[in-house]
Amino acid sequence: MPPHCDSLDGPVVSAARRALEAGDADLVLPFVPEDAEAEVRSVFDRVVSVRGSGREVRDLADRHFFETVVRLHRAGEGAPYTGLKPEGAPTGPVIPLAELAVESGDAEQVVAFLTRELTWEVEGRLAEVRRLAGEKDRSVASARAWVEAMLGFEVYCHSVHTTLHAAVHSEAAAHSEAAASARHHG
Repeated sequence: MPPHCDSLDGPVVSAARRALEAGDADLVLPFVPEDAEAEVRSVFDRVVSVRGSGREVRDLADRHFFETVVRLHRAGEGAPYTGLKPEGAPTGPVIPLAELAVESGDAEQVVAFLTRELTWEVEGRLAEVRRLAGEKDRSVASARAWVEAMLGFEVYCHSVHTTLHAAVHSEAAAHSEAAASARHHG
């Protein structure tokens, strides 16, 4: 989950705000699992029914709705709900670039950033392996340090590759993975 799905200016709360403003719960339902739809609709209906009772009541009711939707969103991802984060909470450098790519349809900036990050990591790790290779014949401890760095480099590369090809956590991906597993093991 992007690090700001649980923030007041993140995509889940933004969708919840749009739903309340439009009086249409369907606008937030894509952010929660299908089995949470009834709970979202129930809370939405209760919140909408009291929003006209004054600013304080509206603010409390809206906050309750935001918390409910984010909690259900997090549960759908298998992650704990730890409360709403404030607007402007740090998201790291890649989330704003990814959001820009979604808005513009142009991935160039996010690809360039990730490429620089990956290059820096891989080259740095390999440089350490090469440095230790020159010392590995000095002692068993030196050889162990080289083996640890070498295997760490290989595991890191494998981990990045696995992450790049990881399935999106969605019902469609889960069905696809189950079907592939059944074909492979069947």
